[in-house]
Amino acid sequence: MGASSDDFWDLARQLDGVEQVDHGRYVHVLTHGHGFGYLWLPTQTVGLKQELSEQIALVAERPDVFEVQFTTGAFGWVVVHLAGVERGELAELTYEAWRLTAPASVVAERGDRLPL
Repeated sequence: MGASSDDFWDLARQLDGVEQVDHGRYVHVLTHGHGFGYLWLPTQTVGLKQELSEQIALVAERPDVFEVQFTTGAFGWVVVHLAGVERGELAELTYEAWRLTAPASVVAERGDRLPL
């Protein structure tokens, strides 16, 4: 069974400085004022910041689960169809998006501990 939007929120809230801003059609997910994700409840999808090479690899490996959202600089945002990933994989993807966005001191303090 795949993950859900509740799983995503539970994982994201375990990370430091996470806040959400409701824009009606979607929710923007930020850490320390900088965005690292988007959630679309009607489609049960999340958009997460990743390194460009990871975006390419995910989409190539499982195009039924991942799709390109957009790219900016060295980052490639990927849409994740939640039903297609397990909670553990979603934890890794969410942590990575957060890690790429949070202040370096906050990331260093947390270390490599994934949300559970």
